[in-house]
Amino acid sequence: MKRKHKRLTFVAIGLLALGTATALILTAFEDSIVFFYSPTQMTEKPLPPDRRLRLGGLVEEGSVARAEGSAVIRFKVTDLVHSVPVVYEGILPDLFREGQGVVTEGRLVAGVFQADEVLAKHDETYMPPEVAEALKESGKWDDIRGAMTHQGPPAVAAD
Repeated sequence: MKRKHKRLTFVAIGLLALGTATALILTAFEDSIVFFYSPTQMTEKPLPPDRRLRLGGLVEEGSVARAEGSAVIRFKVTDLVHSVPVVYEGILPDLFREGQGVVTEGRLVAGVFQADEVLAKHDETYMPPEVAEALKESGKWDDIRGAMTHQGPPAVAAD
């Protein structure tokens, strides 16, 4: 075999190994990527049932309900256009309350978001960037004041 052919063989083997490594890395990342959705996006887009998602928005006023003798909490997350019911079992963050920003992580099961984790904002002025963007897109968030411009009840998504 000539030197030129040997070099081409090594280059081809190297490119094949690099392509295989890239494919394996991308496959590993795909399993750990968690996509963020607002309630409006979640109700309008078909979502795979087994996909881990993040749902963000505001905790709807009057929607928090705790089961007697259980750690199960039910509430709704809204972007002031649509609401998505959430079920969470565990201890909520100290800053969790109605009307405040929240990001939940979990899976959508039969129209109800089963949350594994609930994250609340850490002070009075902070809003998770994804939540703030979703609220701005709804046209009902005042960016300067960081408050809702519409205080009426949000629209509820149809079941």
